[in-house]
Amino acid sequence: MPECETPLWPCAMTGAAACLAGFEGISVVIHGSSGCYYYPATLLNAPLHGTFILENEVVFGSGDRLREVIRDLSGRGGRIAVITTCVPSLLGEDIRAMLDGTEVILVDSPGFAGELETGYRAALAALAPGVSPDRRGINIDGISLSDPFYEGNIQEISRLLHRAGVPVGTVFCRDWAEMAGHAAPLTIGTNDDFTSGVGKYLGGTLGIPALRTTFESLSKEYEGSDADPVLNELDVQEERVIQACDRYLRRYDPPDVAIFAGTAYALFAADTLKRYLDAEILAVGTRNDPPALPAPQYPVEKLTGLEQVARKIAEVLPDLVIGSSFEQSVSGDRAFVGIIPPLQGQVRLTRPPLAGTSGTLQFVEDVLNACMDKKT
Repeated sequence: MPECETPLWPCAMTGAAACLAGFEGISVVIHGSSGCYYYPATLLNAPLHGTFILENEVVFGSGDRLREVIRDLSGRGGRIAVITTCVPSLLGEDIRAMLDGTEVILVDSPGFAGELETGYRAALAALAPGVSPDRRGINIDGISLSDPFYEGNIQEISRLLHRAGVPVGTVFCRDWAEMAGHAAPLTIGTNDDFTSGVGKYLGGTLGIPALRTTFESLSKEYEGSDADPVLNELDVQEERVIQACDRYLRRYDPPDVAIFAGTAYALFAADTLKRYLDAEILAVGTRNDPPALPAPQYPVEKLTGLEQVARKIAEVLPDLVIGSSFEQSVSGDRAFVGIIPPLQGQVRLTRPPLAGTSGTLQFVEDVLNACMDKKT
């Protein structure tokens, strides 16, 4: 029999909830069992609603319970979104017929439909976002409530846009619901695993090289912008990173690294550590599909089970592991930095970014401190 793997990455249903719950003015209903509700509610720390299907409703149908929850929410104003889970989908219930006569957003996104990103995209498509050609500003893309850095990413990219004299357009997905249909024509991203596809994409903001390219494009595309303050900041802060890494390398060898995360964050970590620390990237395990050609310069493979990760760490024997609390649990006494959920056993009151200038500074700082702690 095949070996049972402990899954690392949330399913499509959680991805759909992460998208829709990020918009103010949408009440999100998880149509399924209590377990299907409590997992995203805990991970996303968002106000979700559930139908909490019981055994008799599995047998006789869940329509009455779903309509009851919708009636309770309909008087609160705003829109209602229903996300289906595995049980109603496997039963073949006609959820759309149950909702006939309502204006509910329906997202068919059971756990078996795919990964977190699949559900995120399905929910965003159901919301049907659009561009208002005359809207000023630039949209911020790639925001998901499942990302422990999403709040810091919003604050950091908003700061950089302000420095360039550009207002923020719509934030996908952390904004008022009505703003989804009136986005600006131009967009920059914070995490390419969660792209909205709305507006002309100018580039990403993970890492200083990407930031430099994106803000150079922004200065050409957005009338009245001035990217020079941002570009000057990048030069100054990159020099700080280089100096800090040079000081480390005068005392220690470059680290051997294994990285486990979503594709965008994993490749950001690999590129940053290779560029500034001359790190040997022994393995990049992605929780979602790795990028298509051209292939990255690192050994990238999709690893979705904890047992796979443990075997990879035992195979390559890194000095430093980048990942989540799952990877930390099988890393032994190696240096560790967390960039992907879950991040357990930590008090997190601040809102650090991973995108933007501050994101690179924070990440390199965490890596140097983690590695030096293991040297002393």
